[in-house]
Amino acid sequence: MKKIVFFLISYLFLISILFIPILFNSISETPSISLNTSEYIWPIPGYTIISSPFGKRISPTAGASSFHKGTDIPAPEGTRLLAVCDGIITFTGFLGGGGYTITLTNNNIKISYCHVSPIFIVSVGDHVKKGQIIGNVGPKYVYGVVGNNYFDSANGKPTNGATTGCHLHIGFRINDKYENPLDYLK
Repeated sequence: MKKIVFFLISYLFLISILFIPILFNSISETPSISLNTSEYIWPIPGYTIISSPFGKRISPTAGASSFHKGTDIPAPEGTRLLAVCDGIITFTGFLGGGGYTITLTNNNIKISYCHVSPIFIVSVGDHVKKGQIIGNVGPKYVYGVVGNNYFDSANGKPTNGATTGCHLHIGFRINDKYENPLDYLK
């Protein structure tokens, strides 16, 4: 009986982590827009489900912040990622909880693409145009990364940062303040 109760509680907890953020996002009000949204496009055409929205949350992984500084969009490994605006690539590399990351900078706006493929198709200093392919959704597991402190709790394999599966975490920093990406992306 104890095993059944434990299984039921574990199952309900897992469901709440996976689906409540989606439900919350789908019923929330449309955010106010403070920048010209026509400058930005959606980073993964055809993938519009949000698995974890910007803001307070119960983190699904150990070591991740309870305040989510971006928006998570699940997509299969290898799915192409588009530049949401014109800009310059200012970072490509492994960045702790973000795993393999690409940062696109446009004036005072830094857009981070986290949990991407470690096979980078852009380099620091590249000028990119809105809609240009800049990377791919990365794998869940990565090996040989010095300083990677993130591991799957079920099997101990090293993960691509703080992640439970393949997805894009996209984050917007405007004047070094984190903003909700959904305020700008369309």
